[in-house]
Amino acid sequence: VQLQACGGGLVQAGGSLRLSCAASGHTFNTYAMAWFRQAPGKEREFVAGINSGGNGVYYSDSAKGRFTISRDNAENTVTLQMNRLKPEDTAVYYCAASGGHRGWTPSGMDYWGKGTLVTVSS
Repeated sequence: VQLQACGGGLVQAGGSLRLSCAASGHTFNTYAMAWFRQAPGKEREFVAGINSGGNGVYYSDSAKGRFTISRDNAENTVTLQMNRLKPEDTAVYYCAASGGHRGWTPSGMDYWGKGTLVTVSS
């Protein structure tokens, strides 16, 4: 599975951004998908995840109530809608795919896309 994320950019605090991740391959609907982020000097952290069928979603405490993850298995895409952004959301955001149930951690992912930078100004 190859993943390509896009949609990052510069936004003011309180604004919104929509990240998208396009996946190649014919087995997209067998993978759980997730978004992680990594801020400068910090470890990569889980933001949101969605199971292969799209009927189970999971969020970090920081994302809950502000971010929404969704997927379209017909289009092989996963999206992260981010609202009410805060300066502390500034990071490189990565989409990732997991073929097994190993938890929403970086080590639990099998494939990674290149990141897209989100910068939230105060």
